[in-house]
Amino acid sequence: MHGIILAGGSGSRLWPLSRELYPKQLLNIENSDSLLQSTFLRLKECMPADNIVSITGVKHSSNVRFQLASLVENPVVLSEPIAKNTAPAIILAAKYISETTKDDPIIIAVPSDHMIKDTEAFVKTVKDAEKIAQAGYIVTFGIKPTYPETGYGYVNITSDKIENGYRVNKFVEKPSEEIAYEYIKDGNYFWNSGIFMFKASILLEEASNCAPEIYSLLKNFDFTKSAEIPFTEFEKMPNISIDYAVMEKSKKIALVQLKSDWNDLGSWKSIYNVSHKDENGNVKIGHVLDEGSKNSFVYSSSKLVATIGLEDVVVVETEDAILACKADKAQDVKKIYDTLKNQNDDTYKVHKTVYRPWGYYTVLGEGKGFLTKMIQVNPGQKLSVQSHNHRSEHWVVLEGTAKVVLEGKEHILSPGHSVDIAVKEIHSLQNPYDEVLKIVEVQKGDILIEEDIVRYEDMYGRV
Repeated sequence: MHGIILAGGSGSRLWPLSRELYPKQLLNIENSDSLLQSTFLRLKECMPADNIVSITGVKHSSNVRFQLASLVENPVVLSEPIAKNTAPAIILAAKYISETTKDDPIIIAVPSDHMIKDTEAFVKTVKDAEKIAQAGYIVTFGIKPTYPETGYGYVNITSDKIENGYRVNKFVEKPSEEIAYEYIKDGNYFWNSGIFMFKASILLEEASNCAPEIYSLLKNFDFTKSAEIPFTEFEKMPNISIDYAVMEKSKKIALVQLKSDWNDLGSWKSIYNVSHKDENGNVKIGHVLDEGSKNSFVYSSSKLVATIGLEDVVVVETEDAILACKADKAQDVKKIYDTLKNQNDDTYKVHKTVYRPWGYYTVLGEGKGFLTKMIQVNPGQKLSVQSHNHRSEHWVVLEGTAKVVLEGKEHILSPGHSVDIAVKEIHSLQNPYDEVLKIVEVQKGDILIEEDIVRYEDMYGRV
């Protein structure tokens, strides 16, 4: 068996904790592993780690690769140069697997933002689905609905049994609450989990029949030579989900009921549902002080958040934004995210603290012509060899020891020492030592954006 992890997406409904450049699949929601890492470890129970391929957007690829590198040597990460939804992602990843293996493997495609704790039951469902996929079906994993959820799509099954599953009658859109009640009473409707299993050849055959606009472009991608996805070819792909492109049109769709627990963590309410609650039904994470609130979710990332007498409310604090809403309006957080995006407000895009494979940086202050950061470089890590076309930089070491390579010359700096880097000078900040390195960076220039980086060498594959 082979696996595809869909590691793109923006997690807009979990704003302000999830941002476009650091979405929810990279976050540690409940334990030390991120949702992406938990997904990988779950698939690893079903197949060799080397058989797992992750596909993500180019802006997330370095973070995805870095997180997975702690779990497997040389993780396979395909980078989409532009977001085109799940159909091109799954079909291209299946083509990659079929071209880099000799067989016609069974493949399971899974989102990277699900929380599933009962791995044993998940593995059992995978084995049930494998038998059906071997028979030539595309198998979707359905969740038996427990309440009339309006934020999920539904799958309607027929009475025709196939092994431990059923033939699918139809996929239906996210319903109104009234219709969702009817689905639950009917008993033949399941939540659509977005998990699919298929033979590589069957998916490609059904793509040919149901999505010729995608299939006709596959000949332009040759994964026997390179794992690169060229922008000029991928840009031609339609922006369409696998549900619309294949699942709703194919006559070869079956469903197995997922036997494990499942939560897609699509909103703050869903995180509340899976979190430990106190005697008043509150979930309090971080530095929170409460008096008399009930059934509320309060999250603090840095500051003290004090709440009094709230009921059925969500409050989330980050360094640069605060969200407060009624719990039953949690799905509408996406509207705030979209508004910020339309207004070109970077609060939708990045945190004040931005994580990188080598560590992180925090924006301390900015104004006309300047930007100040605190940068932490973890032991044994280093930033890329780079230059900037529009800004100069001044570095001051706060903690640890910095190895600075500037125009080919090495400088070893201890706390209190500094270095100036002029526009277009080639430089690198490195920490080959055992202690954390912290510096203050002051940028000066007319254009102060992350895109003003010209990379020459990089240990994280970003060149």
